[in-house]
Amino acid sequence: MPSLTEWKVPPANQPRAGDYSFDLDRALSAVVGLHSIVPSDAFSAETLGTERAGNGVLIDDGLVLTIGYLITEAETVWLHLGDGRVVEGHALGSDSASGLGLVQALGRIEIDPLPLGSSHAAQIGDRAVVGGAGGRTRSVACQIAAKQEFAGYWEYLLDEAIFTHPAHPNWGGAGLISNRGELIGIGSLQLEREREGKAEHVNMIVPIDLLKPVLDDLRKFGRVNKPARPWLGMYSTEIDNRVVVIGISAKGPAARAELKAGDVILAVKGEKISSQTAFYRKLWALGPAGVNVPLTVYHDGVTFDVVLTSIDRAKLLKSPRLH
Repeated sequence: MPSLTEWKVPPANQPRAGDYSFDLDRALSAVVGLHSIVPSDAFSAETLGTERAGNGVLIDDGLVLTIGYLITEAETVWLHLGDGRVVEGHALGSDSASGLGLVQALGRIEIDPLPLGSSHAAQIGDRAVVGGAGGRTRSVACQIAAKQEFAGYWEYLLDEAIFTHPAHPNWGGAGLISNRGELIGIGSLQLEREREGKAEHVNMIVPIDLLKPVLDDLRKFGRVNKPARPWLGMYSTEIDNRVVVIGISAKGPAARAELKAGDVILAVKGEKISSQTAFYRKLWALGPAGVNVPLTVYHDGVTFDVVLTSIDRAKLLKSPRLH
């Protein structure tokens, strides 16, 4: 993992302690660096790599919350603390619906956890901090720019994601800290949006309220204790009110059905769709993983029907191992 001293947020974007009513440095000390090693034969290695680095936030005694893609199929996890210590961690598991993941430190951290706040209570325009490992010089003073629906190409949907501006350059697993000094989200992506004729970067943050109903399950079982959503192994995007396939996972149902990039998904079980969000909601409404998914597809002037047998994506992933 790159040394914490190798980069800094531009001074103009760094948070200043006097601008907040809480102890900024104490809050930021709960943000740790995270470095994971994933086997080369892991299902996610091709898309996410075998070495992943980002951030995590201490939320309980030795319990670190991060973004799930950093620890998916990880066989080794290291937590880098602000005082230079490195503690081994164990990837407990992740929640595919929210994208959040948990790591249990295997050594004493001796840092005060960051209390959980309410992402629902956060308002557009609120002052906040996107905290990265390493304190103020690796954190960004920001505002909540938007709270809105977000659909990801990898069969992912949030009813209300949080977007912050300016963007943090090392966003993965970074902690969104409210103006009350509480954790209200975890950094997932950097996106570009058009504003007043100019392109600007924002961070997409997974709201902390999505963790609360699943936290106990993740601690006990490594996943949410309810039937998994159906998964097709299909990457898609929305273009001109059409859902267009842009990629296919090699081991998924869409590959077995010989769907291809460029296919347009017209309907799910006979119900027409014109947006990614409608596609996902109709797909997941059919039932749990294993359910048959009838699709109407258009390709090169031909419209055809095909039935895909969905699966639980987690069954393709290596389970966390405790060394």
